[in-house]
Amino acid sequence: MPDNATGLVIFAHGTGSSRHSSRNRYVARELNAGRLATLLMDLLTEDEERIDIRTRHLRFDIGMLAERLVNAAEWCDVDRQVSHLTIGYFGASTGGGAALVAAADRPRSVGAVVSRGGRPDLAGAALPRVKSPTLLIVGAEDHPVIQMNEEAMRALQCEKRMEIVPGATHLFEEPGTLERVAGLAREWFKRHLHSRGEEHA
Repeated sequence: MPDNATGLVIFAHGTGSSRHSSRNRYVARELNAGRLATLLMDLLTEDEERIDIRTRHLRFDIGMLAERLVNAAEWCDVDRQVSHLTIGYFGASTGGGAALVAAADRPRSVGAVVSRGGRPDLAGAALPRVKSPTLLIVGAEDHPVIQMNEEAMRALQCEKRMEIVPGATHLFEEPGTLERVAGLAREWFKRHLHSRGEEHA
């Protein structure tokens, strides 16, 4: 929670590992440096995470993950530290699809969505209902996911943009690629998120 924060970004990762993901922690620090508050959370309980490691099915339960993101946003709406901030979602992998479904369910209160190497196609029928400005970031070497993001782009009816990061694979482990993701995300959220008091300024 930086001083004079201008927005709040909730992170979503399909495996439930957002709170511990080194990549998400790095992006969160970069957003904090841009005066954006961040919330990293586990979308799966410890028991669910153990089950998902074996079955790999809960990470694809987009409805359940989206519901938990909505619950997190509703909690933030009544928390005095952050209730004045517009909320954004940063989704990775299947969390990208969950973030878009959650945004479709809260069209007036989600200011922006960013998906990193995400599966926005998994949002399915919710895509045309998304009103939040949406940025899809994909690695240039992540060929199957590029196609999935292109399909989602065609279905989205909101302000939207797709950025392909040169040389990056799915996890953005190549030098400089995660830094590019963080810069793009920070720019997008800074443009679209604000203190709710500024809406009428």
